[in-house]
Amino acid sequence: MDFDEYRTFDATGLAKLVADKEVTAAELLEVATERAAAVNPRINAIVRDVPAAPADAADGPFSGVPFLIKDLGQDYAGLPTSRGSRALKSVRATEHATVVQRWIDAGLVIFGKTNTPEFGAKGITEPQAWGPTRNPWDLARTPGGSSGGSAAAVAAGIVPCAGANDGGGSIRIPAACCGLVGLKPGRGLTPMGPASAESLHGSAVQGVVSRTVRD
Repeated sequence: MDFDEYRTFDATGLAKLVADKEVTAAELLEVATERAAAVNPRINAIVRDVPAAPADAADGPFSGVPFLIKDLGQDYAGLPTSRGSRALKSVRATEHATVVQRWIDAGLVIFGKTNTPEFGAKGITEPQAWGPTRNPWDLARTPGGSSGGSAAAVAAGIVPCAGANDGGGSIRIPAACCGLVGLKPGRGLTPMGPASAESLHGSAVQGVVSRTVRD
């Protein structure tokens, strides 16, 4: 599969191709990483690589689909979660966040972490820790925040959807800036654990930014 074909599918469509054995998970990951190598130096959406080992036989509704997680509230065991802060760039997580484990169980192939403003506190993505993320539609503009790295990666065609979270607009603002679908789930529907039961007294929730409503 080449990029021109890859970008015509959403995550649900790519998963069906893998399930029907029309493409392998390794082929999809190769296209995604090649696209990342081509565009990320300009948009600075992905700030950390995650070791990925795609498996065609993995169980789950999204088996084989390349995926990115946000470098805030979405811990990956053994890797730092910087939260956009220079002080935390080397502090490694001891276990997967519950939502990350659920995404892995769903078959998604996580291969990177995306940029976020420091502690997710702004509607733009310009941390001193990693530098600004650019909007792929116009590099002079912001992709919004705080899930700006994820939104930029999806809008640039690296992945069809990516991990995000939202307390005061952090899914919805980047979706609006980048022409994507962004829904803030209701309180208590997505897990923030295991480190805490809730974030921002329950106002911050996990989710995704995507190109399609069904994803």
